[in-house]
Amino acid sequence: MRVWAAAVIVLTLAGCSDSGSPPGPAAERGRQLYLAQCTACHNSDPAQAGPVGPPLKGTPRAVVESKVVRGTYPPGYAPKRSTSLMPPQPALAPEIPALAEFLK
Repeated sequence: MRVWAAAVIVLTLAGCSDSGSPPGPAAERGRQLYLAQCTACHNSDPAQAGPVGPPLKGTPRAVVESKVVRGTYPPGYAPKRSTSLMPPQPALAPEIPALAEFLK
């Protein structure tokens, strides 16, 4: 009986995980954008540090928008690295929602 109960719990918890589900259209667009625009400095795996840029997985949308559009951090934000090498890329402003969705 205990084995059966443990199996039910494991299967239930596995069903709650979204790690195997495909990304939505916005996240997929963000992934494509990230791979095309960001991996020169950041790692192709956003959870890992790149040659110049820090890991970006989990970066809040406000930070993504501020850094990409204006090249600055939002007020009060403590950056992971103290470098200021990333130039503003305001042409990417319309893509911020997709990029933020991919990075969350």
